[in-house]
Amino acid sequence: MHALCISACASNQGKTILSTALLYHYKNKVRPFKIGPDFIDPLFHEKISKEKSINLDTYIMNKEQVKWMFDKYANKDFNILEGVMGFYDGMDKNASAYDVSSLLKIPSVIILDASGSYITLAAVLQGLCNFREDNTIKAVIFNKVASQSHYDLINTCMQKECSNIVSLGWIKKDLDVLDSTHLGLSLDNNNYKLLEKISKDVLEHINLEKLERISVYKKAAKSVYPFIKQEKVQKSIAIVNDDNFCFLYYDNVVFLKEVFEKVFFISAIDDEVIPDVDVVYIPGGYVETKLAYDKIKDSNSFRTSLIKHGKNKAIYAECAGLLYLGENVDDKRMSALLPLEFTLLKKAARMGYYKNDLNITGHAFHYTQVKNEVQGEYTLYKKASSKASYAAFKHKKVFGTYLHTMFRNNFHLIKRDFALE
Repeated sequence: MHALCISACASNQGKTILSTALLYHYKNKVRPFKIGPDFIDPLFHEKISKEKSINLDTYIMNKEQVKWMFDKYANKDFNILEGVMGFYDGMDKNASAYDVSSLLKIPSVIILDASGSYITLAAVLQGLCNFREDNTIKAVIFNKVASQSHYDLINTCMQKECSNIVSLGWIKKDLDVLDSTHLGLSLDNNNYKLLEKISKDVLEHINLEKLERISVYKKAAKSVYPFIKQEKVQKSIAIVNDDNFCFLYYDNVVFLKEVFEKVFFISAIDDEVIPDVDVVYIPGGYVETKLAYDKIKDSNSFRTSLIKHGKNKAIYAECAGLLYLGENVDDKRMSALLPLEFTLLKKAARMGYYKNDLNITGHAFHYTQVKNEVQGEYTLYKKASSKASYAAFKHKKVFGTYLHTMFRNNFHLIKRDFALE
């Protein structure tokens, strides 16, 4: 099999466009992974490769748990990991592309923006390679290269200064790109018409035979299950999942299927009625923008059935799900299951890793905040000494939080907030 980590020296260097091209090229035989907690890149990965993308996060999970996750899901001929920010960014939390690729012993390829440079690129690459001796950097690809002659200048220096690193080729500048929204890369279906052309353009000057040679990988021996085992319960759950509520870690779905006797999937956009279940789970996504809200503002059957369910049964909601449980987001009416009013800000209210008062680690990224003062269930903080504000709210069995986390290693969360105890 093959495994490869795609990384860079910073964000906006070309990781996503290279990952996109490779996933499209190897579609039908590739498993995508995303290092870190991001939801948007995995949604792209899935659409391109037709396979679920798996988050590998050594901050939210411990090392043995991440090893187990990779072993469970690395079941294709090609396994491509897209990094986060720069190769070493996140080392302070042991959650960088370096940490994950070194843990799993997966070869890494660095993509470098070559705009207006050639010799200096070798210095940057040397710095990346020398910063930690146990790194897995094996190859480099240069992005935004002006011409073949520009690449030849770069490659001549590479062979002299970085002879131990394989140069896989280059990507020309001024390629088509995908649009973005306030929460990241756009998921507009019209963008996917460009994928075949983008993939061909990106890979035009890249040596795939060399790439396949350096990415040969042998999986480690299977490890013992490093989580608390949860027995299946005789209960049912409905998961709300559509283009609005789409921020859903795939392993969370797999885990809920292992725990609950019956699992149903419901679309709020299609105005589907929630069936007679014990628990409803509403993941994050988008409801606060006009474009997103217009898709569900007339979903009255869904709203009515959710309100009916919430009168005496459990609801667990994250981020956009939390917003939908509130009374409104500015002038946008929600379900009013929780006495919360939200407003949309122009900058992120929270972004990054957080812990809560229950010692659960997760990720938050949102542009809304609660307008009215309401006593919450717990606060979120980056440091124990930092100022924290409420980020989770509960009324009867209806629970909503801004925190995204992984369920498999949070047994107490599952038992408490999914009404299993």
